[in-house]
Amino acid sequence: MSAAGVALMLGGAGIILAAGPARAAEVSYATECIPPPISGLPPVEGTTKVQITAPAEAKVGDEVEVVWKTVQAASKNPDVLDLETDTVKPTGTVKVAGAQSADLAVEGPRQNPPIPKNSPMVLPDMKAKLKLTKAGDVTLAPDKYTINVSKPLSTDTKCSPKETVGAGATIKVTEGGGTSGGTTTSGGTTTSGGTTGSGGTTTSGGTTTSGGTTTSGGTTGSGGTTTSGGTTASGGTTSTGGTTGGTGGQTDFPGKEVAVTFACKSPGPASINSKVTIDAKKSGGSYALTVKTAKGVMNSPAPLPAGALKPSMQVTVGGADKGSVTVTGAPNSGPLNTGDPVSLSDMTGTYKPGASGKSTLSPGALTIDVTLGGSKITIPCTVTGTPPVSLELDTTAQQGGASGGTSTSGGSSSGGASTTGGTAASGGLAQTGANDHGALRALGLIAGTAVLLGGAVFTFTPWRRLRGTRT
Repeated sequence: MSAAGVALMLGGAGIILAAGPARAAEVSYATECIPPPISGLPPVEGTTKVQITAPAEAKVGDEVEVVWKTVQAASKNPDVLDLETDTVKPTGTVKVAGAQSADLAVEGPRQNPPIPKNSPMVLPDMKAKLKLTKAGDVTLAPDKYTINVSKPLSTDTKCSPKETVGAGATIKVTEGGGTSGGTTTSGGTTTSGGTTGSGGTTTSGGTTTSGGTTTSGGTTGSGGTTTSGGTTASGGTTSTGGTTGGTGGQTDFPGKEVAVTFACKSPGPASINSKVTIDAKKSGGSYALTVKTAKGVMNSPAPLPAGALKPSMQVTVGGADKGSVTVTGAPNSGPLNTGDPVSLSDMTGTYKPGASGKSTLSPGALTIDVTLGGSKITIPCTVTGTPPVSLELDTTAQQGGASGGTSTSGGSSSGGASTTGGTAASGGLAQTGANDHGALRALGLIAGTAVLLGGAVFTFTPWRRLRGTRT
């Protein structure tokens, strides 16, 4: 019996047959990818390369398989974190045009090999079934696609064409007859919608698959960054920065509330505007510091578990004394949902004076650490302009005090920076930033994913500016 006869028999039995596939022509098109909102990254421009496979010939009424093989995605996994096995899942749209028109949704499995940072994205093939409804040439062209990364949070990078995309395959659909293998190629795109029809039974099923590899650009992703999940009391009331702590029996020295603008590096917000208060409580020759920022400074850009976010700051020491004091806050006490108001927890540390006289305390570099799945990203923020003084103290030099160095909780050390307690001495912030199409350099997305193509990744999207009004 001829191949056509076998095809007709199987078609009549309702079996989907894979007729000779169309010869897949690789289609390249300019693409813009939008990283997940939490990444805070700009759109990425790149080139997508795709092969579409489908039967070369079929007949009206057939249901054929269409396969999208990604040869190259528009962006790569940035130089941040490695992506784990089976964390990436693509979905996309194939534009059906010619004798009939439709947007065919294709989907791939969550399946990928480990993808090292700074390497091409490897996406599984996407597939779908197409019911042929009208005789004539039916063209298939790749269109938009989305890359989902499941860990540590589910994030999407959405990519769409920036130019007209040529067809990757053409199916010659006839009113009556079987299927079989010719070849086919690319062609124009679009339009027209036939409806349904008749004819035989049989179908043809395109085959071909493959795990395309993919490259370029940097998107990504994500994961996420955000700030504070604690609660935080507003620093309330205020006293002028000039209370003294060296005389009399006074032990509590409330600071003045000052307005501060912080400039932050990606993946954090561009800037943070907040009210800050530095209070001090004298204990011997040292001072226990409490730094408070505004409450509800922003809305959470993504779900965060309890304990994921922790703030710290370098309080700048001026006047008679010089140096800085590290203060740290507790992690957010409860989980945060997307859109929940977030506050930075109060930050505490110990200031040991290194000089006698009137010494000033001002807000300094702010650091926000977000930890998920054992991976940590650091968002460094520096004060814009001259830091305003929140508190002035009458200090007496202490052995191992801060003069010219960094004083941290209970730390001591001769002549230089004191140690202990909080981390992060000034100048020791991790270098971060975007380069090469927005790929993150030193930061990763939380947990084993990375700012993947943005989403593929994860890295935090435009954070809202912190509200300066305390409640």
